[in-house]
Amino acid sequence: MADPKGFLTTGREVAQTRPVGERVKDWNEVYVPGSLLPIISKQAGRCMDCGIPFCHNGCPLGNLIPEWNDYAYREDWSAASERLHATNNFPEFTGRLCPAPCESACVLGINQPAVTIKNVEVSIIDKAWDSGDVTPQPPERLSGKTVAVIGSGPAGLAAAQQLTRAGHTVAVYERADRIGGLLRYGIPEFKMEKSHINRRIEQMRAEGTKFRTETEIGRDIDAAKLRRRYDAVVIAAGATVSRDLPVPGRELNGVHFAMEYLPLANKVQEGDLTVSPITAEGKHVVVIGGGDTGADCVGTAHRQGALSVTQLEIMPRPGEDRNANQPWPTFPMLYKVTSAHEEGGERVYSVSTTHFEGDEDGNVQALHLVEVEFKDGKLEQKPGTERSIPAQLVTLAMGFTGTDQANGLVQQFGLELDERGNVARDADYATNVGGVFVAGDAGRGQSLIVWAIAEGRSAARGVDRFLTGASALPAPIRPTDRALMV
Repeated sequence: MADPKGFLTTGREVAQTRPVGERVKDWNEVYVPGSLLPIISKQAGRCMDCGIPFCHNGCPLGNLIPEWNDYAYREDWSAASERLHATNNFPEFTGRLCPAPCESACVLGINQPAVTIKNVEVSIIDKAWDSGDVTPQPPERLSGKTVAVIGSGPAGLAAAQQLTRAGHTVAVYERADRIGGLLRYGIPEFKMEKSHINRRIEQMRAEGTKFRTETEIGRDIDAAKLRRRYDAVVIAAGATVSRDLPVPGRELNGVHFAMEYLPLANKVQEGDLTVSPITAEGKHVVVIGGGDTGADCVGTAHRQGALSVTQLEIMPRPGEDRNANQPWPTFPMLYKVTSAHEEGGERVYSVSTTHFEGDEDGNVQALHLVEVEFKDGKLEQKPGTERSIPAQLVTLAMGFTGTDQANGLVQQFGLELDERGNVARDADYATNVGGVFVAGDAGRGQSLIVWAIAEGRSAARGVDRFLTGASALPAPIRPTDRALMV
């Protein structure tokens, strides 16, 4: 353990964010650079000798949290990095983007503020990069086997890195023009600067992983032909079909899916565009959906110079404390104020959109909504609560419904789907097609980045066993292992 009395003598202290007035004028990460390191050793020292570290179970990756907390407390950053990488290929991603279910499962969190696990994690990996402790790990010998990975999000990258290090020749296929999937074009720059992705890609290239961009399997390459070309295939194409809102006026100009809006803002930051074709500048913006993607739209709109930003959520506002039906160590639904919400805007709960109103040119001008409530388990509208709000840009951030089937990938492989519309797989992540595996949101449905990386690592072990009969890669988390996990 770290400091035996740390949890008694040290209070919780989190990363400092830059002043709102400063950060909304740029797209840099919201945190004060270097602000964590001076405090992080003491924060890691709050980790208790709790006997059973429930944080392990709260994390789908099974991160060895007490171990790297101990090393961070002692400022042995190289050892902390080694323990961190033992279970997580990309801690700089999760340390910035994960909602930290591990902290919800922290034993200290039963009656005190939990250990700042996420801040410790990102401090360790940033220190490791700065110190040169993150280096390529090419395999000692090649197996002679080839693997194609479809999709370069966190699941696909994790699977590719694990399989490359196991000695297989791996090619990652990505339909976008750059590697990273939603990490690249779905996550705004102010949440994670893309330099973190770029240096991981360079590490993977040095290890031997090949990357093929602007290549969509199912359209540019027939999936069945791809299967014949490689000894195994991993599908990590995500759950990219956005949930729509079929109400009158949906067809109006200015009503867009979040994943139409956010990638364009990122392309501006990549230098591909001077100005986004879909911008919030000078507009009243409404974001429909109260989750993380909605918050990303809110922060993006602030930086583009929106006149106002309103975020709508159909569910009631969560409480600030755990409900009785969400006891420790489960991951509770709590009211959360993200950095984007700190920057302004209004959040409205328990409302449903009835229709959009446009002008004579077909541009959206207003959104009509009504308050809703649950009665006998059903969502009902409250009479007399109808009203409208100005809206010249509306983003739909209501989640995703499953894997894209329009490109022919599912049909060309001949894949079976489960009852939720995801690609069906067994305990080894194998589909009904021999040698074809699935990991991440494509098989699990929309989920967290930690689940994506965990499933990519787990699927890699299944592929390795399929190719060689055995595997030295870490034992997988199986698709049915959901107890106490998000």
